[in-house]
Amino acid sequence: MVKFSIDELRRQMDHNKNIRNMSVIAHVDHGKSTLTDSLVAAAGIIAQENAGDARLTDTRQDEQDRCITIKSTGISLFYEMSDEDLARLPKTVPRDGNNYLINLIDSPGHVDFSSEVTAALRITDGALVVVDCVEGVCVQTETVLRQALGERIKPVMTVNKLDRCFLELMLDGEEAYQNFCRVIENANVIMATYTDKALGDVQVAPEKGTVCFSAGLHNWAFTLTVFAKMYASKFGIDQDAMMAKLWGDNFFDPKEKKWTKKNTGSKTCMRAFVQFCYEPIRRVIEAAMNDNKDKLWPMLEKLQVKDKLKPADLDLLGKPLMKRVMQTWLPADVALLEMIIYHLPSPATAQKYRVDTLYEGPLDDKYAEAIRNCDASGPLMLYVSKMIPTADKGRFLAFGRVFSGTVQTGQKVRIMGPNYVPGDKKDLYIKSIQRTVLCMGRRQDSVDNVPCGNTVAMVGLDAFIQKNATITGEKEEEAHTIKAMKFSVSPVVRVAVECKNSQDLPKLVEGLKRLSKSDPMVQCQIEETGEHIVAGAGELHLEICLKDLQEDFMGGAEIRISDPVVSFRETVQGTSDHICMSKSPNKHNRLYFQAVAMDEGLAEAIDNGDVTPRDDPKTRGRYLADTYGWDKDLGAKKIWCFGPDTTGPNLIVDMCKGVQYLNEIKDSCVAAFQWATKEGVLAEENMRGIKFEIHDVVLHTDAIHRGGGQIIPTCRRVLYASALCAEPRLLEPIYLVEIQAPEQALGGIYSTVTQKRGMVIEETQRPGTPIYNIKAYLPVMESFGFTGTLRAATSGQAFPQSVFDHWEVLNSDPLNPDSQSGKIVLDIRKRKGSKPNVPPITEYEDKL
Repeated sequence: MVKFSIDELRRQMDHNKNIRNMSVIAHVDHGKSTLTDSLVAAAGIIAQENAGDARLTDTRQDEQDRCITIKSTGISLFYEMSDEDLARLPKTVPRDGNNYLINLIDSPGHVDFSSEVTAALRITDGALVVVDCVEGVCVQTETVLRQALGERIKPVMTVNKLDRCFLELMLDGEEAYQNFCRVIENANVIMATYTDKALGDVQVAPEKGTVCFSAGLHNWAFTLTVFAKMYASKFGIDQDAMMAKLWGDNFFDPKEKKWTKKNTGSKTCMRAFVQFCYEPIRRVIEAAMNDNKDKLWPMLEKLQVKDKLKPADLDLLGKPLMKRVMQTWLPADVALLEMIIYHLPSPATAQKYRVDTLYEGPLDDKYAEAIRNCDASGPLMLYVSKMIPTADKGRFLAFGRVFSGTVQTGQKVRIMGPNYVPGDKKDLYIKSIQRTVLCMGRRQDSVDNVPCGNTVAMVGLDAFIQKNATITGEKEEEAHTIKAMKFSVSPVVRVAVECKNSQDLPKLVEGLKRLSKSDPMVQCQIEETGEHIVAGAGELHLEICLKDLQEDFMGGAEIRISDPVVSFRETVQGTSDHICMSKSPNKHNRLYFQAVAMDEGLAEAIDNGDVTPRDDPKTRGRYLADTYGWDKDLGAKKIWCFGPDTTGPNLIVDMCKGVQYLNEIKDSCVAAFQWATKEGVLAEENMRGIKFEIHDVVLHTDAIHRGGGQIIPTCRRVLYASALCAEPRLLEPIYLVEIQAPEQALGGIYSTVTQKRGMVIEETQRPGTPIYNIKAYLPVMESFGFTGTLRAATSGQAFPQSVFDHWEVLNSDPLNPDSQSGKIVLDIRKRKGSKPNVPPITEYEDKL
């Protein structure tokens, strides 16, 4: 029975101190959707009996079939809390009444969909990190935590799948305690590594109440407060003191009734957590599983649980009995809600410290102020982080979060795309919103308006928003955009698609447009050869995207899909063996350039945004001087531009002394450089990690003879020539694969990885389990079908997870057609339809 109406929900939206926006993040298969169900059930949207199996937030059919989450789904939940629940709310947390609204987003755990996680994190303020108590902190847990802390999102943690400790591993109390300790410590190490000063201390600890222990499938969970409440009266001390005693090195001897800081060695002396939390749960579970009801009922009467059970529940046996008893005694929603409400920030609190990382413009204008104060009557600022396909084929809802102001049905708004520059008309639309709706998992409910601090979906803007956008009021012309999101993975796997029937071509073009809207990460482009290219983060990501394309966006028209293609990068290893010169077509201008390999680590620094064209030149100059030993003035004033796409990891550096008219050709050189770095000389792939130095320029005195038409092609030719004589090389993308497997499967893993040109970099055993964790580098080229081969070699015992990690140089010479990289170059050029051989340097270089 749903416990709230849409009107109540709408009224609650105005109290922004009592709103919590949170996302559930974790490694794949650690139980996010299952855990979310218990929160949904507590709000009365699904029956308590189905919670854990319904997975309400997996809305698509293939999500239910594959049992994985693919798209992040939002749902708004409304709770009425009693005064005693809120009695221990910390003094620092403002509250306004007893009703709480929680906007929850369930995100996928798969590496391939980590862009969905980024989109979810951008519009929430807190995150519930779910970690499996047996597997511990995995590669993807680390990735999502890093993303969350980068967006300044406050984490709380739950250790999930606790039932495995009792039923599968049969751990005794001390082992279990050490296990939990290790998991929490590993998570805290990651949080400490990526922490942000503005966020303050984000470390989680059970005694602070920021760690919860749960079993999502059986729908029970507890924080230490639950037990502290039970025992505080018994020991006659207050609850906070009891909480501190229940974790860490505190031992209690019931025989002597004494607390000690270390184990006295007597038989009855036990760690407090084990004695007061773990053992009682274990005894209840054992009694229920063995149908030992004579023992079970007296225990439940002591816990005052027996009266809450229904008469029908008393006849259950085995596992169902255990589930029902545990759900009644330690309901999951109570523990999770307490943690969410007590320890996650409300929008009013969070936007104060998040505004610096969100807003692009000056941090003291009225828009930044309105975001900082979460002001519902201020100017509208809304960020759309993703598009959600609706039941209506081909239409999308724009899903986002209102940061300030109020968004209304029928309101006229300015839609600013990611490339919008204030004062310009580019990437700007002024349109009206047809309807504002709330996302409730599988269905949408319309409301009149939505004030700031809430998530909202809008109808009727899908034609004007590509992937994400900033929306503001019609008259707000000074407003800047909200910063674009940074994804932790990059689309390196590409396939070409074409239709089987040529008359379906318009469907395909339209379908690709819709596909690129529906996923924050996927890239659809048309090559010059007329191929339609779809680029994704990995095999699974592409498979899902293409399935969507065919079934949902093209109405079932058949398509042909090429083998996956990997994008390479071109680089140089040395310095050009001589300074290259090219003349312009009219023979009046000469450019002298040289290509140099960039310093180790600089290309990565540009990728990570440590060095950008938007930096203050002085600080950038100092950074380059300190880290890479550049000349101070060179890094500050002499870098002309970055490329490709004005931000990529290649540079033009001006090394000239006193050349006339040099600044007049700067624009033309920059244009040529963007062109050349986007399509390199070897195989028309992007360049990476090359620094081009301008050594001398001889120009005609007449402005008309040194226009763009003369300079751009010349500059491109000289860039190619200088790259060709500086030992050009190809870079291939490398995955970091993390494999979990038992010991007997290790042989199969090693042979499969080496067969695929991979390299194992570390192998660690999980303490207390027979499972090994193996990390290896694997070239993306070889990764297709890797999962299948690996499972065959280990008879299905190994579970791989791969994430794009870095670019690695192929050591053979690409100019020699018999070498490995020469063959790759040949293949790429054939596929792109250019001449099979790399042109000789004489095509690009001129003699004096």
